[in-house]
Amino acid sequence: MPGVRIDSTNVEQCMVIVGSGVAGGTAALTLRSSGFEGRVVVVGDENHPPYSRPPLSKGVLRGTDPLEKSFLRPPSWFTDRHIELRAGCAADIVDPVAHTLTMADGEVLPYDRLLLAMGGRARTLAGPHSDRVLTLRTIDDALALGEHLRSRESLLVVGAGFIGAEVAAVARELGCAVTMLEGEERPLGRLLPPSVSDWYARIHRDQGVDLRTNVSVREIADEGTGVRALGADGETYEADVAVVGIGMIPNIELAERSWLRVSDGIDVDEYCLTSAPDVFAAGDVANQPNPLIGRRVRVEHWQNAQHQAATAARNMLGNREMFAEVPWVWSEQYGMNLQITGDPCSTDEVRFRGEHEGRSFSALLFRDGRLSAAVAVDRSEDVRAVRRLIAEGHQLDPDVLCDPAVDLAELEKSLGGPAIG
Repeated sequence: MPGVRIDSTNVEQCMVIVGSGVAGGTAALTLRSSGFEGRVVVVGDENHPPYSRPPLSKGVLRGTDPLEKSFLRPPSWFTDRHIELRAGCAADIVDPVAHTLTMADGEVLPYDRLLLAMGGRARTLAGPHSDRVLTLRTIDDALALGEHLRSRESLLVVGAGFIGAEVAAVARELGCAVTMLEGEERPLGRLLPPSVSDWYARIHRDQGVDLRTNVSVREIADEGTGVRALGADGETYEADVAVVGIGMIPNIELAERSWLRVSDGIDVDEYCLTSAPDVFAAGDVANQPNPLIGRRVRVEHWQNAQHQAATAARNMLGNREMFAEVPWVWSEQYGMNLQITGDPCSTDEVRFRGEHEGRSFSALLFRDGRLSAAVAVDRSEDVRAVRRLIAEGHQLDPDVLCDPAVDLAELEKSLGGPAIG
């Protein structure tokens, strides 16, 4: 039953983790660091050890960082701790009554506790497969796309979210001609107020990106020596290669086949427990209530996957540890560090700390007079302070928070409260 403590020294007990991304790998590391001595099996459908995705759109794509820099640990680390990595294996169905996981090849793995950390897959456009129409979600994606960019081929980017923008930035650094198409009026327009998303657009245009907004792409055709995209308005856009960065789809199919409760992701409670006993979920695929922002949310960022998976692993051992963090994401583009924390919305009131026409500022977002989020460029200390203020429930006068003479970090410390990562 949930909440029953596992005997960490019982080597006959088995923890199975489906997914070998940052969530799955972190959970395995946490089980061992928490003293669990039983069997730990990590099942992943990629032929790589557990790895983190942020380096893929930066140093790995650019070719300046070795592939191994994305690994959570060297493969030998898992071997030395008797963690079984089943790479290139697909899971088929969970039987929560029998406590078994059946693999696609028919193998049946019994488990005492199971963690679902399958993450998601890149959303694509309809059409036939093409080696010139790529996405960026996996190591193999990054290696394939990087070869094109380092050859200075012209690039068409569909989608001006974080992935599309980071790819565009790397491509410009490598000397590629870049056209970026965004279906909305502004890049990140659903997430950020106009004054911030307009700044974001201007930065890319200043760096030579041909950014087109209000362009919905119906299809991309491989012309043999290049690609041609057809917009909904009938206009065409051509380049040597295209990358589609229009979001991800959570991998919920295993949960659906296993009759677990799903919505936008796999539904879990505050302890990362699914609707089935002894089955947990964490990372990009998990939809969890977050009392700090007042609603259910599925977070697609690496820190959430790391921390949520660690909490889930400890709860697999019988703890009753609630997980709730203020969402936080970061991006690197053109030598700038962009960070967002909280629950931003395009309709939030925005007030700036610093001159946002430049390349170093903080924007504080307010909803109904309450601090809801922060967006900052090269102001990481402001983001950390706002993240703690939201987590601790402090609601201060916006005029005080937005006064550039006020040190937000010192203000937050003076109010007290638990530190967060």
